[in-house]
Amino acid sequence: MRGAAQGPRDGPFTAAEHRGFATIADKLVKATNKGTLRLSRLRHAGDQVSELTTNRLSVYLRCLNALEEAGVRTISSQALAEQFHLNAAQIRKDLAYFGEFGVRGVGYYVRDLRRHLRQILGLDRRFRVAIIGAGNLGLALADYPGFRQEGFEIAALFDSMKDKVGQHSRGGVPIHDIQDLKKQAKRDHVRIAMLAVPAASAQRVLDLVVAAGIKAVLNFSPGTLQVPRGVKLKSVDLTVSLESLSFYLVRDEARGD
Repeated sequence: MRGAAQGPRDGPFTAAEHRGFATIADKLVKATNKGTLRLSRLRHAGDQVSELTTNRLSVYLRCLNALEEAGVRTISSQALAEQFHLNAAQIRKDLAYFGEFGVRGVGYYVRDLRRHLRQILGLDRRFRVAIIGAGNLGLALADYPGFRQEGFEIAALFDSMKDKVGQHSRGGVPIHDIQDLKKQAKRDHVRIAMLAVPAASAQRVLDLVVAAGIKAVLNFSPGTLQVPRGVKLKSVDLTVSLESLSFYLVRDEARGD
């Protein structure tokens, strides 16, 4: 049976087929290398990735969690934005900084993108956390189950009140003397600290945290705190948030809404 002429074969494939496979492989390698370069650039970017961007990545991850639980396999940036009241262009811009995750004509594979975001946010590993202040807020934080579910293990509580030292939270987190912070942090491999102490003592306690070698701090105390270079401080002032809400209520009342 006659057919079109074929090039010489090297094994089961023609030379033309080999060239085609090589082209495909080359494209895959370039795409992989491109993603690796972007992640490498991120490692050296430092503060170039804004806190607003990382906050949005956390929002995207929660959306993807909901989609995966619902059995959704793929979704476009437009559909993701419409379903969760987000901005499609912003989604694409944020994700493009870290690599190329979308597939033309398909969108994003929910499971794969969720895995990538967990890696970017450091949630593919576990972090041990110390809470400074064993008052009502500190104890509530220590026993909150959501932290462990996301990979944050509350290793210990610390306080300066001697009658609290040696006790445990309801969930079993031990309370240590604040003077033992450096020793315990090293022993328990603590990477993050939460401050739940009065404003008057917050800076002094923060200095102890920094001296213990902890480089990431979530602060719940009001006021402005100072940290040296190389230590990341994020503050959550609940009073400021309430004042913002009261502003909108008063404004609506003035408008007669």
